[in-house]
Amino acid sequence: MKKYKNTLFYFSVTGGFTVLIYCILTRGKQLEKGKIAAVSDIGSSTWNDFTASLQDNFNDPLAILLAQIVMIILVARLFGWIFKKIGQPTVIGEIIAGIVLGPSLVGLYFPGFSAALFPVESLGNLKFLSQIGLILFMFVIGMELDIKVLKNKASEAVVISHASIVIPFAMGIGLSYFVYNKFAPAGVEFLSFSLFMGIAMSITAFPVLARIVQERGIHKTKLGAIVITCAAADDITAWCLLAVVIAIVKAGNFVGSLYVISLAILYVLAMIFIVKPFLKRIGDLYGSKDSIGKPVMAIFFLFLILSSYATEVIGIHALFGAFMMGSIMPDVSKFRMIFIDKVEDVAVILLLPLFFVYTGLQTEIGLINDPYLWKITAAIIAVAVIGKFLGSALAAKFVGQNWKDSLTIGALMNTRGLMELIVLNIGLELKVLTPEVFAMMVIMALVTTFMTGPALDFINFVFKSKEAPDAEEITSQKKYRILISFGNNEKGKSLLRLANSLTRKQKNSSDITAMHLSLSDELHSFNMEEKEKNSFDPIFEESEQLNLEIATVFKVTNDIETEIVDVANQGDYDLLLVGLGKSIFEGTLLGRVLGFTTRIINPDRLIDKFTGKEGLFENSPFDERTRQIVAKTKLPLGILIDKEFQEIDRVFIPVFKSEDSLLIDYAQKLISNNNSKIVVLDINGHVRTNFVIQSAVNSLEQKYPNNMEIVSENSVDTAFLENQDLMVISLEGWKVLIDSDATWLSSVPSVLIIKH
Repeated sequence: MKKYKNTLFYFSVTGGFTVLIYCILTRGKQLEKGKIAAVSDIGSSTWNDFTASLQDNFNDPLAILLAQIVMIILVARLFGWIFKKIGQPTVIGEIIAGIVLGPSLVGLYFPGFSAALFPVESLGNLKFLSQIGLILFMFVIGMELDIKVLKNKASEAVVISHASIVIPFAMGIGLSYFVYNKFAPAGVEFLSFSLFMGIAMSITAFPVLARIVQERGIHKTKLGAIVITCAAADDITAWCLLAVVIAIVKAGNFVGSLYVISLAILYVLAMIFIVKPFLKRIGDLYGSKDSIGKPVMAIFFLFLILSSYATEVIGIHALFGAFMMGSIMPDVSKFRMIFIDKVEDVAVILLLPLFFVYTGLQTEIGLINDPYLWKITAAIIAVAVIGKFLGSALAAKFVGQNWKDSLTIGALMNTRGLMELIVLNIGLELKVLTPEVFAMMVIMALVTTFMTGPALDFINFVFKSKEAPDAEEITSQKKYRILISFGNNEKGKSLLRLANSLTRKQKNSSDITAMHLSLSDELHSFNMEEKEKNSFDPIFEESEQLNLEIATVFKVTNDIETEIVDVANQGDYDLLLVGLGKSIFEGTLLGRVLGFTTRIINPDRLIDKFTGKEGLFENSPFDERTRQIVAKTKLPLGILIDKEFQEIDRVFIPVFKSEDSLLIDYAQKLISNNNSKIVVLDINGHVRTNFVIQSAVNSLEQKYPNNMEIVSENSVDTAFLENQDLMVISLEGWKVLIDSDATWLSSVPSVLIIKH
């Protein structure tokens, strides 16, 4: 009876109270007499009420906003992915996504859909939510600025940075002189219009520039340090100038703006001398912890909101307050990274696309509808490029840079991106810019950002070094060179042990390079050195234990697979070693289904289908990243499935095809360098019948009789596998083994798959 007690209680309570509710509702129905008129057609009225209610739900402001967010994120991610694939910053694709959803395309060709998704009365909600995203984003930008860099390299950088502001600022004011009468809004003074045109020409997009510098691998060079410092100084100076310009515009004249500027100076002093020391004490207390409690997070977010509120009330825009708050955050990398991790994804993925679309809704490319307006647009682009590009390049040349580095600095400083859109939206909001000028300036922002990559490639092509390699380089090319590419420390150490086993007794004639790549959107300029140190410290410790000298490569990229292949193919290496992610063949039936589903929805896989690259690897037993590396690598490739081996004393090599003769070379390396015991598993009799394999095996048996054994078996038992450290198999042999679904696969030790 006890085991039914809970069931009886459940049905008694729910059943009893359900009956009670029904009785009350039935009796209550009688109270309606005389209060509610009879309804003649209950069925029809009920359906009409339902459809009317559904229509009201669709038109509810919250429902419209949620539908807008879904559409915006989908389109922004799609365009961002497309532009990332063609080597452009993701932000360009997201900006264009905003323009596509605006009146320039969707609104022009699908006006009904545009009016339903973006009704005029809903734009206020979209605007304010996007402003919250900008506040969070500017907070992150402030945190990413490394003020120490400015102190260490201020001399050259400040000259270049301020020249890159003053020259385009002056040219922007000069341009405004010629376009003021025709394009300035009615009632706007020349001072306000010209200052805004000047500041719009002077902006550099620090986040985009930092990503490009990282991805191009020049962040550790002197040039990279100068560019990052210039961009940081440019950002700080430009935002301070913008605050002054906003104050002048709102006041109407310079004298009236002095009150606002005075308040702004008091605000900055309070943030530096009162708020910053207070936040530093909190950072000192909690900076060493892995996580930060909610009360501490609440304090910092409260100060962020108060700082933004203060600058908005003063009259220099809330974004300046967010930027200022980020720049005075405690100078502890770990502490800042925790905040960036918590804020950046919400700001960049969820809220910033709303700003791009809101900008796109304000941008009507169709307003530029005659050749004269396109000429003005071209003039704006020319002034922007000449002022920023040449201004920065000439200043860099003046302070002692060579022409290649000077032009590279100019090309990078000419990047505008999102920061330009923020300035333009402020100008449109203050009614300093007309919709026509706004559209022209948005086009300028897109063009100057889009041209950065091609400009850098062209500069590198023109100044391509044609010097002959020195004697040391020629000597190193004769060595057996292994490149290890690792994603995490444990795989890196296993790959290093494997490389050591292949070269242990030939250290004078071999080179081993360990490479770690990080995604550009997961790394920030201020924590790059710390990330590199954390990545390589365990590898250096392992190399010391192995008494092995290694070189290292640390690169930032937006496409890890392509970067691995490019470094390997262009670096004159003899072998590339990589670790394998979760193989598709592993796991349960659900794992197979998930692997199949992933391949179907993966955009790269779809592109390979259309371009005909999929073919050979349609049923490839690898994760997506390894599949891409296998398909594109032009040198011998070793793929390690690591089961935490420590030594490689016992190795077995299954031979499935005549092409597996290449495996004997690796057997020889393991024997001669590591004294490994090799068992060759002759699956189909090729060792006995193929002349090349037979000759190679016989040679090893004669030279190392105690290290070689030939076994003619189609399978192996579990006891044999448990005694092995490594299986070396060819790529084609591996595919045969997977397709055969051999029962002993689950018991194999670590596996090295060789693609010749």
